Amino acid sequence: MQPRNMSMSGVVDLAAVKAAGEAKAKAEQVRAEAARQGGSAAVSPSALVIDVDEAGFERDVLQRSAEVPVVLDFWAEWCEPCKQLGPLLERLAVEYNGRFLLAKIDVDANQMLMQQFGIQGIPAVFAVVAGQALPLFQGAVPEAQIRETLDQLIQVGEERFGLTGIAVDADADASAPAARPAGPYDALLEAAMSALDAGDLAGAVQAYKNVLADDPAHPEAKLGLAQAELLTRVQDLDPGAVRRNAADHPADVAAQIAAADLDLVGGHVQDAFGRLVETVRRTAGEDRNAARLRLLELFEVIGSDDPRVTAARQALARVLF
Repeated sequence: MQPRNMSMSGVVDLAAVKAAGEAKAKAEQVRAEAARQGGSAAVSPSALVIDVDEAGFERDVLQRSAEVPVVLDFWAEWCEPCKQLGPLLERLAVEYNGRFLLAKIDVDANQMLMQQFGIQGIPAVFAVVAGQALPLFQGAVPEAQIRETLDQLIQVGEERFGLTGIAVDADADASAPAARPAGPYDALLEAAMSALDAGDLAGAVQAYKNVLADDPAHPEAKLGLAQAELLTRVQDLDPGAVRRNAADHPADVAAQIAAADLDLVGGHVQDAFGRLVETVRRTAGEDRNAARLRLLELFEVIGSDDPRVTAARQALARVLF
């Protein structure tokens, strides 16, 4: 099981999105009108990434979403994770060659849009497809997980709304984001994802640790390492036996920790957090510290910006103090 299949960082199952019939009809109407007027001209790669404000949201996002999925990147200059995620999304927008459009929204300058989308923390990424807003993920997310989410988004756009993207003229300019040199850790991060795909969890762990040795605060490496270590812990567990053991021995800290790991891998984030908070509450000494440290590790798997982590941190503080 790879991290990309886990319910992490607010990623939603786009296959469960209910397409509104009115939105589909409107998208078809807009495309028909564009066809009557000669169709949309090919755009340059640099035009696949646009800055959007409240005044231009109707034109640049809602109207464009009738022909191509529009991914919204809510960011701010002071947001460090945004500086990691933003360039990655820009590079992917060019790589996907018109299958989605990236719209960047500065939350400091567009507070109304931030409120309308219910943004609780940034970076936050949404999509608009045929006028329908979809939450994608929040916080720093590994590239492979972002790619899977984009693939699902594009599939929804094609199958439910007939959105085939926009034509791109690759020769239109030479300054597209893809022309930027690769980051210093791109090769190591790619090696980590390749190791995960091959089932080499030890190799993935080491690759992420190699990044963190030079940059201890690297958000993608921290998240990837936490996920890879979690998968390493659960890969040989018998889920049924672990859950029975935890139910039969509520005072067994090791049993509760193992069950919490399985809860998280299964996408039951709040159950995992609640189990460990309760274990911390009723234990002391080394047992309490073991449960507390595992809970902090699981926070890293989900991401500090996730509201479930915020709530669990508050619950942990109440039982500790």
